[in-house]
Amino acid sequence: MLHLLLPLLLLISNVGRSQSSIIENLPGFPGDLPFKLETGYVGVGELEEVQLFYYFIESERSPKDDPLLLWLAGGPGCSSLSALFFEIGPLQFDYSNSSGSRPVLKLNPYTWTKIANIIFLDAPVGTGFSYARTWTSYNSSDTLSAAQTYEFLRKWLMAHPKFLANQLYITGDSYSGVVVPIIVKEIYDGNEAGREPPMNLKGYVLGNPVTCDVKDLSQRIPYGHKTALILDELYESTKTNCNGDYVNVDPTNGACLTDLQMVSICLEKIYFAHILEPICDFLSPNHTRVKWNRSILEENIIDVVSVPQQSKPWCRSYNYLYSYIWANDRNVRETLHVREGTKPEWIRCNFSLSYTKDVLNSVVYHRYLSRASLRALIYSGDHDLAIPYVGTLDWIRSLNLTLLGQWSPWFVEGQVAGYSISYSENRKYELTFTTIKGGGHTAPEFKPKECLAMVDRWFSYYPL
Repeated sequence: MLHLLLPLLLLISNVGRSQSSIIENLPGFPGDLPFKLETGYVGVGELEEVQLFYYFIESERSPKDDPLLLWLAGGPGCSSLSALFFEIGPLQFDYSNSSGSRPVLKLNPYTWTKIANIIFLDAPVGTGFSYARTWTSYNSSDTLSAAQTYEFLRKWLMAHPKFLANQLYITGDSYSGVVVPIIVKEIYDGNEAGREPPMNLKGYVLGNPVTCDVKDLSQRIPYGHKTALILDELYESTKTNCNGDYVNVDPTNGACLTDLQMVSICLEKIYFAHILEPICDFLSPNHTRVKWNRSILEENIIDVVSVPQQSKPWCRSYNYLYSYIWANDRNVRETLHVREGTKPEWIRCNFSLSYTKDVLNSVVYHRYLSRASLRALIYSGDHDLAIPYVGTLDWIRSLNLTLLGQWSPWFVEGQVAGYSISYSENRKYELTFTTIKGGGHTAPEFKPKECLAMVDRWFSYYPL
């Protein structure tokens, strides 16, 4: 019997091992890194069968005094490395000096690590370099991922006690708009129940957030009208004939279907992530337009690795090719201390996850949190058709908070950077919503200077 138990005991002892490493240089970056980078795994679950991979970067200003951010990317299934390179991290690709086989890195002058400590987490399991030790452990959901992330943060803070006193914010964008408020509730309730370690939770930050698939998708048509993509007469007719529901369409409602077909013609050539940038259409030029279905309201996912790069038009997705080349390089994985054999391939956004969306509307969590002493910053790029700002503003209004300040512009270097509005509840909970002028999905990728100014002021309790 003992010979049967020994392998099991060895397995259990290996599962619990955490790993963290200080990275002093990276392939593609000249010289030593001018900031402190740590990578590692934290095991979560009953037997720590889920191993979540993270990148931690200390603030370049004052690690002791600056806030600690936990950052989650969207998807679900998009790696936080994408956020690190293309949005708010200290590194970015030097496109002018990079080649297909040799990506070159350079410093990002607008990194949020200038003013904050940031944990970039690959979650849920199966995202980025995170993996599971059993097949069944790859099954995840909104609530399970939130619980595992809360467990990750508790264990990470116990291993890094010097950051327990830092102000803590849970942050992210896109689909993390569903998961982040659940995590914040987990932390808040854990603090109330006396769970260890106590966390200095101050609030949360969400960019271009998903909250409810059906409502988010429906808001694309009102947004298209506001931005002159849809003619006034067509919008009014569609609104009347479809009774304001553009997703769950009655197949016998011919007038609604006809209007939606015209709407699809207006929107089919628009890049949902940014309405002013070219759309990457890899379909045959001879394809025929299909009849209306809700796909016009859903994002088209393109595998930019398997499609040959075209010279015209330029498309933003071509930039992402470098992340695939870099993250799948053997030297890079060894430098990051990625465990060999755990992930055959790094994918920027893994849409093949075994994932259940069990929270259909996350607004209920915001309503719960509005009773607590917390701060919230919600921002949206105003050129984002994927998750339009009008829908975000609509659910914020549904919270019935007290208006603190009117809709007003804020500036960066004398130029309008966006418009903001502030709310409160019982003088405890405060929520600021702002647009990022010219920003897309997600805003920091398109307007990095303005987004850095925004969070620098907000974390410092200054008006935008």
